[in-house]
Amino acid sequence: QWVYNILEKKAEADRIVHENPDPSNGFVLVPDLKWNQNQLEDLYLIALVHRRDIKSLRDLTAEHLPLLRNILQEGKEAIVKRFGVPSSQLRIYLHYQPSYQHLHVHFTALGYDAPGSSVERAHLLADVIDNLAMDSLYYQKRALSFPLRADEPLFKKFQEAGKV
Repeated sequence: QWVYNILEKKAEADRIVHENPDPSNGFVLVPDLKWNQNQLEDLYLIALVHRRDIKSLRDLTAEHLPLLRNILQEGKEAIVKRFGVPSSQLRIYLHYQPSYQHLHVHFTALGYDAPGSSVERAHLLADVIDNLAMDSLYYQKRALSFPLRADEPLFKKFQEAGKV
């Protein structure tokens, strides 16, 4: 509901850094709640797509390339304009598995070791775009590894199935 409240401007409208209002290829860029916006060393923003039918990386196909390219280009431009941080100093990625089932992209300062920014969980947006450009069904076909904490219900299911 938090995501929908932002997209519908029922919450955090004053925190929006950038918005592309297009219903298919648009998004809202907002500071992540973990970032207090007082310093750039731990810059952290989230792009939330307007579309509600894309839950995660697994749902993406070549059809979504215009959306992903908009997020990459417009997100970088908005951050340099608002915060003066060049794109060469940004890490732009998606999580798999995501913490919530609505497609969102993370923008963090390159030097900031943000939670989930490691290779086991983060998929760079530029790589995602390249992979989908090569094969529209890349993320439906590819095996994706991801870490799980021992207390997560999914980890328990893997244990029960003898997969751990």
